Amino acid sequence: MAKEKVKRFTDLIVWQKAHKFVLAVYRLTSGFPKEEIYGLTSQLRRAAISIAANIVEGFKKTGPADKIRYLNISQGSLEECRYYLILANDLGYGSTNILEEQIDEVARLLAAYSNAVKKNN
Repeated sequence: MAKEKVKRFTDLIVWQKAHKFVLAVYRLTSGFPKEEIYGLTSQLRRAAISIAANIVEGFKKTGPADKIRYLNISQGSLEECRYYLILANDLGYGSTNILEEQIDEVARLLAAYSNAVKKNN
C-alpha cells in the first residue's frame, strides 16, 4: 500500500495478516486440552497477540529507531509462535499447517515493512 494511503494501522497489510493469524490461533487453541489453559494455550495466544500489537505500537512511533524496535519485538513474538506451533503439532493438539503458512506470510511482510522503514528514514 502506498505510503500516503496508510492512515491507520488497520490499513497495513502486515497487520491485517497478523490479525488473521491471531484469530486462527484462537480457533486452534480453543480445542486444546483444558489442562493447557494456563500453559500452551495462554502462551501461544499471548505471543500471537504480541505480533499484531507491536506492529500497532510501532506504527504510531515517530522515530525510525522506535518503529524498528517494535517491529523487532513482533519478529521475536513471531518466532516464539513458530515454536509453540511445532509443540502443539508434536503433542497432537491439532493441525498447524495452515497457521504455519500464515506465519510464514506474516514473517515475510514484517521483514519487508521493517526494511522499508529502515530504507525510508
